[in-house]
Amino acid sequence: MTDYVLTVNCPTTRGIVATIANYLADNGCNITDSSQFDDLATGQFFMRVSFNSETGSDLATLQKGFEPVAAEFKMDWGMRDATDKMKVLLMVSNFGHCLNDLLYRWRIGALPIEIVGVVSNHMTYQKVVVNNDIPFHHIKVTKANKPEAEARLMEVVEESGAELVVLARYMQILSDQLCQKMSGKIINIHHSFLPSFKGANPYKQAYERGVKLIGATSHYVTADLDEGPIIEQETVRITHAQSPEDYVSLGRDVEALVLARAIHAHVQHRTFINGNKTVVFPASPGGYTSERMG
Repeated sequence: MTDYVLTVNCPTTRGIVATIANYLADNGCNITDSSQFDDLATGQFFMRVSFNSETGSDLATLQKGFEPVAAEFKMDWGMRDATDKMKVLLMVSNFGHCLNDLLYRWRIGALPIEIVGVVSNHMTYQKVVVNNDIPFHHIKVTKANKPEAEARLMEVVEESGAELVVLARYMQILSDQLCQKMSGKIINIHHSFLPSFKGANPYKQAYERGVKLIGATSHYVTADLDEGPIIEQETVRITHAQSPEDYVSLGRDVEALVLARAIHAHVQHRTFINGNKTVVFPASPGGYTSERMG
């Protein structure tokens, strides 16, 4: 049997769930997992359904047959083969903790993605990337050449077929035009001190203020720096005995974990942008299974 995922976002109204369930049943499909959310504040309905075809119906046939249902309820929808791996382009500068964590999760199958390339404005991680048989693209960025650099980046995105761009501690600000063009397709990670502690050394500022919690936030990139719809967050407790260096080390661990969780949610089609917020459904049973243990 083939496993599929259906995602739906539409104006809320009576009968959506029943209609979807009946359509799948009538076409020989069995629902294995389902999540839904009705946002009363915005009048929007969100749903994610995992199902399999017990009669051999192929994806194209199921998609075609669902079109009248989608039109009736004015749905923004997608129906996909659950085993298809999303093509992801990673971007990094000189901090490699997130990159190395993602590469490891990718190698063992804990992160079900196809990494189609790594872009960096430095050469620091070229060898690491190439040793994993992944294309490495060095795109130097300066104030003078930023438009040309972003044009080259878009060439890499288009040539590689990347469906998602991940800023794995990429320390360059993307232009408004690029953010708008790739809306909903770029994920970033940052420490959770913003906007309280800005600048080059936020962990030192946090230490000097006696902060007791540090953390990280992963979000979709928008033209508003570090203020896009939040996908995932996590924190870790700090005591008076920790040094500023401890803050940095603990912060890096949290950043890597949160970014991986956000990517996992996106590539499994569990995230929906809902205005300035997101709807993030839990993973289906077996959604965290690794192909290998190491």
